[in-house]
Amino acid sequence: MASTTFVDNAKVMAKGQVTIPKDVREILGVGSGDRITFIVNNGEVKIENSAVYAMKILQMEMKGEAERAGIKNEQDVVDLVKSVRDEE
Repeated sequence: MASTTFVDNAKVMAKGQVTIPKDVREILGVGSGDRITFIVNNGEVKIENSAVYAMKILQMEMKGEAERAGIKNEQDVVDLVKSVRDEE
């Protein structure tokens, strides 16, 4: 696997705009019109694809929910979906 560690830079324009270098956009999986998230922690900034970041947050919030709901296998999921559909 090729290393994705590198240093790149960009100029901050008068209105605070920065062009994200192409190699960074490719690693983030973002293109024109996509959104990015800035995570600031103790003076360090991490940039993530907003869709990926949102999924990570959802996964963290949902961690353990299946166990708490008694879902142990795929059949439990199917049964839960069927029961929810019957209620509608």
